[in-house]
Amino acid sequence: MNRFICPLLFWTLILCACSTGLPATDSVPLNPVTSHPVTTELTPESSPDSPTLPIPKLVSTLQTPHIDQPPNGNESTVAPSYGDCGYQWAYKDLPELSTKFLQALQQLQPSAKGNAFAFGEDCVHADGHADFLAMETDFNITLQISDLSDSNECGDWVVKVMQVVLDIPKEEIMGPRPGRISMAFQAGSAQKNFSFYIDRYQALPAGLSNAEICQALQAPQ
Repeated sequence: MNRFICPLLFWTLILCACSTGLPATDSVPLNPVTSHPVTTELTPESSPDSPTLPIPKLVSTLQTPHIDQPPNGNESTVAPSYGDCGYQWAYKDLPELSTKFLQALQQLQPSAKGNAFAFGEDCVHADGHADFLAMETDFNITLQISDLSDSNECGDWVVKVMQVVLDIPKEEIMGPRPGRISMAFQAGSAQKNFSFYIDRYQALPAGLSNAEICQALQAPQ
């Protein structure tokens, strides 16, 4: 009996020694939904020797609108500007205003003459066309009086004419600056001329007589 037990123990020891040297089987993860083994294919970018890269995150940025388009996306139109042009003094007739002004003057004196015009600059472009830029609206007046040396009569006419000018609606006046009044008084063949700006007349002290008004407006500044 001992003759069989000894060889059996010997082979049992050998088999145990061989079983401990076998590689252990790696555990394979299971799909939690199907309970089937999950297989993973290695690509050239995900080889075992390559380093593990972090998963990129999507970054949301604000879109910059196109500079040639307004916020609504429609094509914008750039308004032309006054550039690359030469400026020169210019006048522009105002026929409608002149007609109304003359009619008002002739209600005061049938022989009166007068007209209105705009004074400003022409912006002359290289192709020859010009854009007029009004600075002020000026008035010319010619009246008949009996005596050029009579300051009282002169001042009386100044007040009457200026009442007509100041009654003109603002929308019919061109330019941002106060206009110039040029008056010519005629007595026979003699004539007397003087001019002043509208704001100078408006700045005169209250209570002046007609003679003082005439003298103040003819005095040099």
